[in-house]
Amino acid sequence: MKREAGALLSSIQLDRTSRKSISVQLYMGLRDILLSGWLKPGDRLPASRTMAREAGVSRTTVIDAVDRLISEGMLTARVGAGTYVSKNLVLQKPQSTPVSATAEAASQPRLSYTVSHASGAYAPRARLPHNSQAFISALPALDAFPLAQWARISARHLRGDREDVMGYGPPEGHPALRHAIATHLATARGITCKPEQVFVTSGAQQAFSLIGQLFLDAGDRVWFENPGAKGARNAFVATGAELIPIPVDEEGMRVVDAVEKAPHFRLAFVTPSHQQPLGHVMSLARRFELLEAAAEARALIVEDDYDGEFYFGTRPQPALKSIDTHGRVLYVGTFSKSLFPSLRLGFVMVPERMIDTFERVFSSWISGPPTATQATVSDFMDEGHFSTHIRMMRRLYKARYDALMSAAGTLPETIRLQETSSGFHTPAYLDDRVDEQALVEQARAKNVTVAPLSQYCLAPIARKGLVIGFGSTMPDDIKKGIDVIGSLPALKV
Repeated sequence: MKREAGALLSSIQLDRTSRKSISVQLYMGLRDILLSGWLKPGDRLPASRTMAREAGVSRTTVIDAVDRLISEGMLTARVGAGTYVSKNLVLQKPQSTPVSATAEAASQPRLSYTVSHASGAYAPRARLPHNSQAFISALPALDAFPLAQWARISARHLRGDREDVMGYGPPEGHPALRHAIATHLATARGITCKPEQVFVTSGAQQAFSLIGQLFLDAGDRVWFENPGAKGARNAFVATGAELIPIPVDEEGMRVVDAVEKAPHFRLAFVTPSHQQPLGHVMSLARRFELLEAAAEARALIVEDDYDGEFYFGTRPQPALKSIDTHGRVLYVGTFSKSLFPSLRLGFVMVPERMIDTFERVFSSWISGPPTATQATVSDFMDEGHFSTHIRMMRRLYKARYDALMSAAGTLPETIRLQETSSGFHTPAYLDDRVDEQALVEQARAKNVTVAPLSQYCLAPIARKGLVIGFGSTMPDDIKKGIDVIGSLPALKV
């Protein structure tokens, strides 16, 4: 082949800061060139020394990339003659056959009736946050996590018995973790339960989906806070259930309104410890009202306690589950907020009468999170690191909340932050004249993330607002973010 190596390699960009090795990048670049058709079967590649010189890499790196392509049948090596593009390459190239619009539409997979009819009701969900930034509302303070202690415990388990670490663990969850969760619920949340009542899931979202599949049929009526949590909302919508939007005030879900709208309901979803997204704590009176209504309708209640650990005012009301005397409440918790999101670890604590049902389901088709991860979390809890971390995070979130409220004093009168006493987000209410969506977009253009309150609503509510997260943001960045929001044109009405 009479092409220079520089021409061959000019389209390959090697990023020396990437986690991928240079050899892998070179291999992938050469493979793309071969599949693109730029080289034809029988073409000869330049000598490895020439390619190495032109690419600015070692000859060993080039040989490693070429050898991988030879092993995949894209190149062939002839002793003493060089390396050539394989004649079998045409068999590996993706075929692009023109498809008519009608045929393309017909080729789309047929969705189930439930999903195809529910898709329009799904709450919009952008990619969940992964970088700390003002004012992300769903991310804990990753900068404060005791990673060294975590790494030590994790390494201890990874050096353990391979069958324990790498095999299939108990589907209901690692026994030590179930016991640690039950102990924590008793001491910290006032919930007395047995480890057998705790079922470990891959995050709270899997728990919501499982509950929906187990207990809801198409058309069943579900009381749902309005505004309310989007993830749980989508899980229940996917079952074909009818979600009934129930107003929320300073005392939590308005049970009287719920009974008036749908007295015969199958399930109610609430976030009583720190309402998502308004931040209110459900009053004890409302909790008893809800339990009484569920008993009357023979319905179930899903209690989502996603960040109830992080109170920094007076000690909050006990969990709703702790005063459930009729076995109506399924309590869902997550480690995404108390530890970190990528664990994908949550749990559902069920009434004793449901243990057999959940055991059958988990043993039939539920696969839990990695056993080593569960074992690491259980030791983290048993050794006291979890409680220490929670106490430290309460102080940290209180400091960041104070920084937020202090900075908010400079905001114009068209926006007002709601006070809160737990968690790491709070709403900011807007003047009726402010365009909520325009404000969100203007903030995004200046690298400040806020969520519109309307995004959490099943039905329109009277107030406009934003959801302001402060947990993952440093005080200096909180001040800068507030200054950005205060300068946005949408607020100047």
